[in-house]
Amino acid sequence: MNTTTLATSRPAVGNPMSKTSVLIRRVRRNKALMFGGGLLLAMLFMAIFAPLLSPHDPYTQDLVNRTVPPFWYDKGSWLHPLGTDQLGRDYLSRLFYGARISLLIGVSVALISGVIGTTMGMLAGYFGGKTDMLVSFMITTRLAMPVILVALATVAILGGSLWVIIAVLGLLKWDRFAVVMRSATQQVRSLEYVSAAQAAGASTTRIILGEVLPNVVPHLIVIATLEAASAILLEASLSFLGLGVQPPLPSWGLMISEAKAYMFFSFWLIAIPGSALALLIFAINLAGDGLHEALTPQDKADA
Repeated sequence: MNTTTLATSRPAVGNPMSKTSVLIRRVRRNKALMFGGGLLLAMLFMAIFAPLLSPHDPYTQDLVNRTVPPFWYDKGSWLHPLGTDQLGRDYLSRLFYGARISLLIGVSVALISGVIGTTMGMLAGYFGGKTDMLVSFMITTRLAMPVILVALATVAILGGSLWVIIAVLGLLKWDRFAVVMRSATQQVRSLEYVSAAQAAGASTTRIILGEVLPNVVPHLIVIATLEAASAILLEASLSFLGLGVQPPLPSWGLMISEAKAYMFFSFWLIAIPGSALALLIFAINLAGDGLHEALTPQDKADA
């Protein structure tokens, strides 16, 4: 390879916007990220501005107008575009507020479990030896316990509430973070820039946070999206069984549970929150995969 080729293949130095512009181009070209991210942003907007978007109070009951069908049915009304539930509460308003609960649980559980699992995995991957053995033992112990059964038992003892669900799931969902971060840290630890930082006398904390962590972020993002989606589904399962978010909070899982007695007569009571739940999980996974591809250099992705 001649010097001309080297000069043209070397990335631009001294232009602080070069990396940002490359990332923006990758994001724009990634259709999965654009579609999934747009859908996720729309749901986030719906959750944040639920008080402004909701046509009615989601907790107000109107027993005279129970199980009013959505507007596309013959007996439907635009006063309640998605109809009302078995207690006469506006379904569109409860759907908006339910997005708040689902996103709060997904983000909170991903943050709690991510901090725990990432810390354990990076320490095990960087130091190895007894630290790695201890973390591996803790991961194996955790994997031996089924999440749903432990969550059911814990919630049955402590009682179901929003914050109990977040705490329980956050303390149970860290194992995947630990496994992936351990493997990724072991790979990054042997690279030249980490050895250069060690030779320059950088502290262990500086190396882990400044050199290792930024290079495992793409893996972290994918696991965070998977765990957030999994936490939302687990909360919906617990709420469906009556051990999750308690009434009158409009959790999508609880809405499905409350409507199961009407599934043969008012199918839309289950179909609407179920479709919203599936759409949210789809958007999170699609956005996570797309963001991973955008943040991963092409040469590493092809390796």
